[in-house]
Amino acid sequence: MSKLTALALSIAVLGGVWAFLALGPLGGAAPIALVWVGFIAWGCYFHTGGDDAALQKTIAGMSFGAVVAGVALTLVASGALAGLGALAAPVIIAVTVFPLVIVAGMNLLSVVPANVYGYAATAGLALTAGTAGNATAMNLTNPVLLVIVSVVIGALFGMASGKLAGMLGK
Repeated sequence: MSKLTALALSIAVLGGVWAFLALGPLGGAAPIALVWVGFIAWGCYFHTGGDDAALQKTIAGMSFGAVVAGVALTLVASGALAGLGALAAPVIIAVTVFPLVIVAGMNLLSVVPANVYGYAATAGLALTAGTAGNATAMNLTNPVLLVIVSVVIGALFGMASGKLAGMLGK
């Protein structure tokens, strides 16, 4: 079996397993993991090199981005800079996205797209689910924590699919 076919097959099988888990036992009204965030982390794992270092950089970068987005959400929800009116949120975003890139000199956070994926997934979740004010909650209603859990599981599924593909492609 070709390496490409082995990878496609491993991702198809494990992707189905991931979707079942995230949409079933880990999903629901109070989800533990989000299928779409897991798939973003899975793709990030391969984009970052598909090896042990990629696993670390995907989890660290996306988690860092999620935390920074949580800071932005907290600032916006608290009314910080409310005196700026319509400019408050854009200024907070501008200030909080700066660290996503400037930290690229650190090895674990050197994959800027991973940092941005985590930020975007967290902000997107919070804005569409109406959970921006939960960014400091110590449970999975907190979009930061929910994204980080989903990132870890998704990246691990990425690693598993790469290893399975390696076994199938021999």
